[in-house]
Amino acid sequence: MPVPDDSLFMRRALDLAALGLGYTRPNPMVGCVVVGPDTTILGEGFHQQYGGPHAEVNALASVADQALLRQSRVFVTLEPCAHHGKTPPCADLLIAKGVPEVIVCNDDPNPLVAGRGLDKLRAAGVRVSTGLLAEAGRQLNRRFFTFQEKKRPYLVLKWAESADGFLAGPHFQQVQLSGPQAQLLTHKWRTDEAAILVGTRTALHDNPHLSAREWPGPQPTRIVLDKNLALPPTHHVLDGSQPTLIYTHRTRSGTPNLDYVTLPFAAAGEAPSPDLLPAVLADLHARAIQSVLVEGGPTVLTALLNSNVWDEIRIFRSPKRLERGVAAPRMGLRGWHSREKVGPDDLFIYVNN
Repeated sequence: MPVPDDSLFMRRALDLAALGLGYTRPNPMVGCVVVGPDTTILGEGFHQQYGGPHAEVNALASVADQALLRQSRVFVTLEPCAHHGKTPPCADLLIAKGVPEVIVCNDDPNPLVAGRGLDKLRAAGVRVSTGLLAEAGRQLNRRFFTFQEKKRPYLVLKWAESADGFLAGPHFQQVQLSGPQAQLLTHKWRTDEAAILVGTRTALHDNPHLSAREWPGPQPTRIVLDKNLALPPTHHVLDGSQPTLIYTHRTRSGTPNLDYVTLPFAAAGEAPSPDLLPAVLADLHARAIQSVLVEGGPTVLTALLNSNVWDEIRIFRSPKRLERGVAAPRMGLRGWHSREKVGPDDLFIYVNN
């Protein structure tokens, strides 16, 4: 019987890690597989939710014969931690269990870890190797790596447009462009990201809930850029039903689940101040909000596109035509990363490499 390739075990660990999407933030998604001396999988686990046991803890605990750990190899998608956080250090656990070899997909860029876990394992005599399926690991944890390395949330820009390139009807008249499948997928995306952001005009005209009502999972933090606090108190985003941040240039006291943050806006006009979006992103980083789904209108979307501050763009293109209305952003987008049918709509995804 052929010996399984190590990449198969790491691929399994990555697949396990992905099960934590939306639940582990702001921690990364991590999977772990324990392989015995006869190359069979003895145990596996993943980080299921923030504050809960890490992947290594779950995987090691799932091994029926703990004595075999001293002859096993452990595949883990991210460097084992070496510090006390919500849970004890995983590097210490691996050492205590006598694991002789650890294979790691990605080093951890978090300054609290950043090589300390690998150093601790090696100092204890554990054989350590890194970089197996590293690109796949970075893709899986792209939100975490962006947050740690760029000091801002991972930004996903999303909009629906007509076949002739309009976001809405004349005078921002709301038009249902995307089909039910695209709407359901959008609600799923809202559970994937830590927050969802819109501008004042979108919040005023659409009165959105900005919630994941049609898909099970964690609710995102709602973010609204509302310079003059123009939203009526009856609007859904002010109902206190989920955490909400309102960025404004005015001052107002918050209420439960509703915080007002005073930041510099442009003195006149609708375009955000050049200092506004960096200030918003810096504040979100300080709040440990790892990723944001931007469902704003053309003003917010264009500002982010102009500054080239985005990571993904997801566009639903409807077969419907409007003939006139509010134009969708263009900004010379080309070379889409992927394209697929979602019900009657085409989904285009762009990646900012």
